[in-house]
Parts: sequence; C-alpha cells; structure tokens
Amino acid sequence: MRLQLQLTPNTQPVPYDHLHQLTGALHKWLGRNDIHDGLSLYSFGWLRGGESRNGSLRFPKGATWNISFFDDEKARQLLKGMLDQPELGFGMQIHEIREIAPPSFQSHHYFLTDGSSIVIRQKRPDGSRAYLLWDNPATDQALTESFQRKLTAAGFSGADLGVTASFDRTYQNARTRKIAIKGTNHRGSECPVIVEGTPDALHFAWTVGLGELTGSGFGALR
Repeated sequence: MRLQLQLTPNTQPVPYDHLHQLTGALHKWLGRNDIHDGLSLYSFGWLRGGESRNGSLRFPKGATWNISFFDDEKARQLLKGMLDQPELGFGMQIHEIREIAPPSFQSHHYFLTDGSSIVIRQKRPDGSRAYLLWDNPATDQALTESFQRKLTAAGFSGADLGVTASFDRTYQNARTRKIAIKGTNHRGSECPVIVEGTPDALHFAWTVGLGELTGSGFGALR
C-alpha cells in the first residue's frame, strides 16, 4: 500500500540532511513496532515541492511525501498514528492523506527514483564495504541479488525470484549523490532502473524500493 501525504508549508528551515527526522516521524506514527529488525519491507521517498534558500530547504506551498508498505496492516497502523499525531516537524503538518493505486504491471517496468538515491554496497576482502554506483555494470547483479533477498524474506518463491534489476545507463541526467544521515555519508545513484520479472515482483519493487537503507529514505521508486 502506498500513502501520499500532503503537508502544510514549513515554518522552520528544513536542513538538507533531514532524512533521519523523516524516519523518526515514521516510527512515531507506527508506535511500538519491529520494522527496524531485519530487511526493510517498506520505503519512503523524499519531500517534494521544496526550494533551496539560505542553506536549507523551504516548502512555501507545502510538500508531497510518499510512503509505501508491503504489509497493509502496517500501513493502516501508520495511518492511525498520522491521524492521532499529524505533526511531521519543522512546523509542517499532514493535511491530506490518500492511497495511491499501483500501476498495471506487466513483465518489465521503467522506474524513476522518488527523489531519492539508490544505495548498494559490496563487501571487500577486508570486511569493509564499497559503494557501487550506476555507471558500474557490476552494480546490476548486486542490486538484483539484494532485491531477491527481500522477495524471499517476504515469502515469494518460484518465478518471482527470477526478477532482475538494472540501471538505465543511457539516461543522460544520471548522477551520484552523497547524503548524510546522523553524520554518516552514503553515496547513492539517482538514475532510473529497469525491473524485469513477474507482475507481483514488480509491484513489490514499487512498494519496498531497491537497494539498501530503504527504511532510511533511500531506494524509493515511482
């Protein structure tokens, strides 16, 4: 289930590195939950409608924010929390919530990132991890395997696990971005992805996103 929030204009500056505040709001609305345990079967995009001014973001006409859950019950739990506590932070409040119907998926789909970057890493021999970016062909395999693990964790099997994900390297505006979360910098790719597989697997990608740290504001798709 995907929920789209319409937020009121901010009354306080929104810092560029505000993703952890969005994560905090999500957990506040969910109340007691276990979604931070194991793989994240949910995703959220970045706030849309902002403009940069004096070293921070402003949303003079409010913001739009998409949040998606594979588990509809978790989405309903989130909705209840939002109705009880509509404050997001930075002086912004929820003034409208609506459910977004998914596209009619076939055997492949061209996804854009929902304002966010896709993060995927590969373990080095010394145990550290290297960021894989859109212009590296090896990234596709890592992205596919990461998504297949999420499918398995969610109970998918058979043909659904034959899914593949790849960056569109012909996209002229692809770029990498460095985003900080609580002082830790992560490098991600802003580039469309092509996902091929069953309609159910494609719907799952639309819901949970691709790559790592989808529970922290990375990898959300639209």
